[in-house]
Amino acid sequence: MGLNWLDSIDHLKGVGPARVKLFQQVGVSTVRDLMFHFPFRFESVAVRPLATILDQEKVTLKGKVVTPPVVAYFGGKKSRVSFKLAVNDHEIINVSFFNQPYLKQAIQLGQERAIYGKWQSNRQTLLGMKLIQVAQEGQDFAPVYHATKGLKQSAIVASIAASFNQYQEAIPEVLPQHLNDQYRLLDLPLALYAMHFPSDQEQHHQATRKIIYQEFFLYQWRLQAALKQHETEPGLQIHYDNDQLKTWISHLPYELTQAQKQVVNEICRDLMAQHPMRRMVQGDVGSGKTLVAFLAILASLSGGFQSALMAPTEILAKQHAQSFNQLFASMGMEAALLTSAMTAKAKQAVLDGLANGQIQVVIGTHALIQETVQFKQLGLVIIDEQHRFGVGQRQALVDKNDKIAVNLLQMTATPIPRSLAMTLYGEMHVSTIDQLPKGRQPITTRWLKEDQLEELEDHVAQELEAGHQVYYVLPLIESSEHL
Repeated sequence: MGLNWLDSIDHLKGVGPARVKLFQQVGVSTVRDLMFHFPFRFESVAVRPLATILDQEKVTLKGKVVTPPVVAYFGGKKSRVSFKLAVNDHEIINVSFFNQPYLKQAIQLGQERAIYGKWQSNRQTLLGMKLIQVAQEGQDFAPVYHATKGLKQSAIVASIAASFNQYQEAIPEVLPQHLNDQYRLLDLPLALYAMHFPSDQEQHHQATRKIIYQEFFLYQWRLQAALKQHETEPGLQIHYDNDQLKTWISHLPYELTQAQKQVVNEICRDLMAQHPMRRMVQGDVGSGKTLVAFLAILASLSGGFQSALMAPTEILAKQHAQSFNQLFASMGMEAALLTSAMTAKAKQAVLDGLANGQIQVVIGTHALIQETVQFKQLGLVIIDEQHRFGVGQRQALVDKNDKIAVNLLQMTATPIPRSLAMTLYGEMHVSTIDQLPKGRQPITTRWLKEDQLEELEDHVAQELEAGHQVYYVLPLIESSEHL
């Protein structure tokens, strides 16, 4: 078999079992991992005239060792390694490392070394802090990598160099060539090599362009692949009663905006489709996202399926449940509330109702994803403020119907430009409510500095005197569904 860059790094020369374990601690197991273990910065080892270096400035100097290193011990366990270094061809400086006696073995007479330390101009001495591993002869900068105890920079550089020496031909080009040509991108083998050992700063910049473009390309490709998979995956079709839904909408105390109508139509089309709905609804605060979610619940209800709406806090879950019941209780529909703060008896009643199908609509917090919550026929899952939940938490609720993929509707008040929405939620269809209901006051947002606090207090006082309410939003140290 030929070389494969997914081979374990123990295939590389100089990488034994001990080094394999150390690399695993920094997330490197394969040759590919090693090639993508990029330096987080470069040390400059460019030649600088000593006269341009400020006293006490931290700098890296490169030169030839012209005297053997000598170790002197003093004050018990304290020590100093000293030697002379010829820099800029003819200038001789002193180099001292304190309390690192083992460095004597790493420094040899006549050797080229790059040393990072603090310059003392009056003594013409560099107080060494560490030896820098220069990757190539004549290179004016050295890569610095994330490491772990026992894994030296020199070992990382040597291993990465070995990976390219042995596996350069095994690096596959990922991007289509026409994209490389169109955006003037380096081939992947050269780009990866230049991320570690660039010939100059411009080549490193071009390598970075290629790696960043490829990362975003693959990210979008995966999202599009996920969307295509959803569209071929068998889903739960909800044959809702359109006439019944129109009747319920006609009994609402206010008229839907055109934007709300459009989003409701998009959701209803998804419910009727043969693949599961994966839709994100975005809209500013006050645009009527919650009502759209409630109408999606009614559509699911008319088709004979249960719905669950999960909110990040108990307060919000209670508000949603109260709003739903105020709007639709007179039409014979009621939503149950489920939170972890409920008594065991009340909670069990809801669990029993969901399991036997007597409860068709439930609104709750994280309590909805507990294993004890079982549905008779769950058809629609709605996640409010979806950014407040992890991927696993959202999936846990979707998986409550283990027979077939249910329909998922997520809501966010965070304004997301279309391009960013497609990037972040490329695996979902995006609907936007871009109109406020009639009579809704526009929201004014102001940013005040600390020296304007008195102005804020005066404004609050005026609002209170006018009989209005004021509320503060304060950050929590830890998230809580109760607060």
